[in-house]
Amino acid sequence: MVGGTILIADDDTAIRTVLNQALARAGYAPRATGNAATLWRWVSQGEGDVVITDVVMPDENAFDLIPRIKKLRPDLPVIVMSAQNTLMTALSAAEKGAFEYLPKPFDLNELVSIVGRALSEPGRRKERPSAEPDTEELPLIGRSPPMQEIYRVLARLTRTDLTVMITGESGTGKELVARVLHDYSKRRNGPFVAINMAAIPRELIESELFGHEKGAFTGAQSRTEGRFQQAEGGTLFLDEIGDMPMEAQTRLLRVLQEGEYTTIGGRTPIKTDVRIIAATHRELKTQILQGLFREDLFYRLNVVPLRIPPLRERLEDVGDLVRHFLRQAAKAGLGQKAIEMAAIERIKRYHWPGNVRELENLVRRLAALHPEDTLTAGIIEAELAEAQPPPVLDAGKTPRELSEMVERYLAGHFASYGRELPPPGLYDRVLQHVERPLLMAALAATRGNQIRAAALLGLNRNTLRKKIRDLDIQVFRTPAS
Repeated sequence: MVGGTILIADDDTAIRTVLNQALARAGYAPRATGNAATLWRWVSQGEGDVVITDVVMPDENAFDLIPRIKKLRPDLPVIVMSAQNTLMTALSAAEKGAFEYLPKPFDLNELVSIVGRALSEPGRRKERPSAEPDTEELPLIGRSPPMQEIYRVLARLTRTDLTVMITGESGTGKELVARVLHDYSKRRNGPFVAINMAAIPRELIESELFGHEKGAFTGAQSRTEGRFQQAEGGTLFLDEIGDMPMEAQTRLLRVLQEGEYTTIGGRTPIKTDVRIIAATHRELKTQILQGLFREDLFYRLNVVPLRIPPLRERLEDVGDLVRHFLRQAAKAGLGQKAIEMAAIERIKRYHWPGNVRELENLVRRLAALHPEDTLTAGIIEAELAEAQPPPVLDAGKTPRELSEMVERYLAGHFASYGRELPPPGLYDRVLQHVERPLLMAALAATRGNQIRAAALLGLNRNTLRKKIRDLDIQVFRTPAS
């Protein structure tokens, strides 16, 4: 055999058979058992080059067995499989010293690739003390394939100090992911400090980040520490980094390059030990082309990109999320409520432009306003009928993104009526919601050039001019960058 001996432990006969066949075809020598005791005997006898084990077995949990394996044979890679596909499973696998975690069902080709990688770099992942997470209150909810991939990435990133760029639409949970990165990292005993660039006046952002000296500017009556100083030894979360002004970007770049900064009005450099996690809902590469974001800063921040999927890409998680939010509502004194499956299916047909945040707000509203013990599909239907807002379009969107946003809006609007015919006049209502923001976005994307905007929209130039006049749209022509 060219590969090595692979020890397999899983109480499912079918999985053992499939793994045996796949690994044998790849040139490895598999040995399979249905219990932890046999696996431990093989390991203690010095057999095997890689271990593949399920978490839950009849006689012992793999998370109890792995520390014994790592103590006896620290260089033996252990790959963990589990049907309990939660973030805590992935984190527990990492904390116990597993080489890799794979949620069931898994891709056989991926598993074979991981085995090859484990053999080529044995013993690289060492056990570290457990953070003893609270498994009753999971920090992230979802068992869908997109969330499984995020769990696996997070489990790796919690062991590092790498700078992470989290991207995703508003309401997807970017700050929650940043908190997970902090809470399960070696910096978890340090502070987690968050600052939202879009929520602070642009002229104050540098002072907020780096602090200022007394008399540095009008109104600076005393020395004030900044967020970097507050986050020392911990994590600084820069939310909506795409809204950071250029002057602050230049200062931030120096911190990332040199590991030091100066306060506003100060002269003495201050060394800093802070992990940076940034987040944005904007397309930063488009902003770079428009001269709104520094390219060198982007590459400093985008060391590890992590995209959080919108809710419409993980609809299989809706049931778990709704039940989680209902439990939270009950703890807040809003009463215990159940939800029927038909209601969850109705929720899945909505497009969720506000993502998980919008879903959470809906559940809280339902829990507070409806006296029924069980939420029905009819209740959900009534709530969602008028819930579809007009799309929010901005100048940073490409033509393709503009088109996709309008398509999503229309799809969500029509889906809200289920199988029933929509009420009369829907065309005019949808047109009112879409037309003005679409024209404004097209004009912004073309920097006020009406000829290009008309071509983008597929309209005659005179038609566009008439619509601009009728809809009272202000057109500002900006120079190209």
